[in-house]
Amino acid sequence: MKTKILSLLAACLLMGAQAQEPLSLSLEMCREKALAHNEDLQRAGNAVRQAELDKEVALAAYLPKLDGMAMGTYMSDMDMMGMTLQMRGTYLAGINLTQPIYTGGRIRAGKKLAQIGKESQQENQRKTRMQVIADADNAYWSYIAVAWKVRMLDAYKAQMDTLYQQIETSLAAGMATENDLLRIRTRQSDIHYQWQKARNGKNLCRLALCHVIGYPLETEILPTDTVIRIEPARQLDTDISARPELALLQKQIEAAEEQVKMTRAGMLPTVALSGGYLYYGNIKLNGFTQDAAGNAQPFTQKFDDGIWQAMATVSIPLFHWGENLKKVRKAKLDVANARLDLEKNSRLLQIEAQQAIQNLLDGYRLVETAMLGSKEADKNLRILHNRYLNGMSTLTDLLDAQSQWQQAQSNLIDAQTQYKIYETEYQRVTGRLE
Repeated sequence: MKTKILSLLAACLLMGAQAQEPLSLSLEMCREKALAHNEDLQRAGNAVRQAELDKEVALAAYLPKLDGMAMGTYMSDMDMMGMTLQMRGTYLAGINLTQPIYTGGRIRAGKKLAQIGKESQQENQRKTRMQVIADADNAYWSYIAVAWKVRMLDAYKAQMDTLYQQIETSLAAGMATENDLLRIRTRQSDIHYQWQKARNGKNLCRLALCHVIGYPLETEILPTDTVIRIEPARQLDTDISARPELALLQKQIEAAEEQVKMTRAGMLPTVALSGGYLYYGNIKLNGFTQDAAGNAQPFTQKFDDGIWQAMATVSIPLFHWGENLKKVRKAKLDVANARLDLEKNSRLLQIEAQQAIQNLLDGYRLVETAMLGSKEADKNLRILHNRYLNGMSTLTDLLDAQSQWQQAQSNLIDAQTQYKIYETEYQRVTGRLE
């Protein structure tokens, strides 16, 4: 029994240890998990399936419709020229088949509208997919940025700890003052404050990333794409023809035009054929008749029979006080509004693409500047540290060099990660993010 308990405890501890293992996450995995989890994308997929069903419903309008009916009645007896008609428990049952022949184009327009609706939902799904990928990339690179800043501040803390020890040694040898040591402690306190803020920021970014990929919020994440390759953007253009937003605006015009046809169909005749069979029963007629001797004899006649029927119907709207004509004019104004929306939003999408290109170009220049600044700050810090150790520079100069190094490293981290976010955004606003 004791052995079983120990084995169970060991298994629980092992499971707990496995649960605490950090999630190794590449950018590609981040995208895949975000796409699999995102509720908005799932709703967009459901909307596509709903549109497909709408199209099937529209296609069914071409086909004949078969309806059945059944009815039972109980009525009081009626006097009919000295006879009594009994309809106590009379029943009717039948089927009817209707085939539309001409509906003024309403069925054709309905089919086209359903197809446009399906294509619109597919474009909306593509738009949502792009936004999910962009959000995933943003969360991933933001987490890497703050994680790197925490590591950079760890290195900065280590520098100050080393410098503190050196100052303590110099103080014991009478080569430094208490004020020097106090200045180091002040700088250490400031670094710890920055480090704590960075740690808090890292945790918030981790929570945001967990939310994006659909993992529990306590999950620790270990990014694997930490080597950022920055290459100058080439062949940039403002072509927005692949944007799903543009396609949606064009579909909006198409739908409005079909709606005009649908409305105009209300002004045209409709033709339909129908046929059916009706069966009735339990209808009784009671009365009296005379026999050969002239005596009155009661009789009862029961009716149970079926009727076949075929019918052609033509419906022609004649005069509705201009109602349908006004509806057509209103529908045409919807087409004009849809064209205005396309014109207006096309310009906005074009501006968005131009801004994305400008961000990429500016971002690359910032990366180059930050890399140069980082190299110069590294070199400056090494030189001043050696000079300080040899008594050729002041503590103030060294502290300034360390502060410049810290700022240069922070600038480089921000520039590199922001450039990767700009790359994704450019692909999104030009419809190339798949």
